[in-house]
Amino acid sequence: MKFEIIPVTPFQQNCSLIWCEDTGKAALVDPGGEPDRLLAAVAEHGLTLDRLLLTHGHLDHVGAAGVLSQRLGIPIEGPHEDDAFLLDALPEQCALFGFPRTESFRPQHWLADGDTVTVGEIRLEVLHCPGHTPGHVVFFQREDQIAFVGDVLFKGSIGRTDFERGNHAALIRSIRGKLWPLGDAVTFVPGHGTTSTFGWERRTNPFVGDDV
Repeated sequence: MKFEIIPVTPFQQNCSLIWCEDTGKAALVDPGGEPDRLLAAVAEHGLTLDRLLLTHGHLDHVGAAGVLSQRLGIPIEGPHEDDAFLLDALPEQCALFGFPRTESFRPQHWLADGDTVTVGEIRLEVLHCPGHTPGHVVFFQREDQIAFVGDVLFKGSIGRTDFERGNHAALIRSIRGKLWPLGDAVTFVPGHGTTSTFGWERRTNPFVGDDV
């Protein structure tokens, strides 16, 4: 699997373009905005975009998903159905944060813990990791030991839980119970900021490290 991180929106949200080298098929994880820029990246690599993957329903992670799905006729997969209230409230989220209006939408497929998603010959495992939002999911590619964790975990920090239906205790359980068992060697791509590894965060993260 190959991937490229493309920060989008004023929040510099990490949209990840991932692709299968054998088939040339690709997906965008959390296309939060700037759809033309994202499509230009797809074209630059000569790829065929065939699905959109969402970790959760916050505007900066989903803002371009509906537009791209309609424009290209490709499915949206994720997040977990518990984030439906966020997707339904996208116009209100836009007004609150001063973003251009984005219409509400529903994905073609809600995702649940234990599901799998394929991109060409790549297989991504789905882990339901509530806390930042109730329907947050993480995508894990076991062969390459890479996880796309959205806003669950960051280098040196963790996701906020002061938004509607956030739950700090659930977030900590998700990180320690779902992410750490995947192994210290896993590299993760957070929703914002730089990549890190689970092992490094277990040693150093002041919010969820092993010494906390």
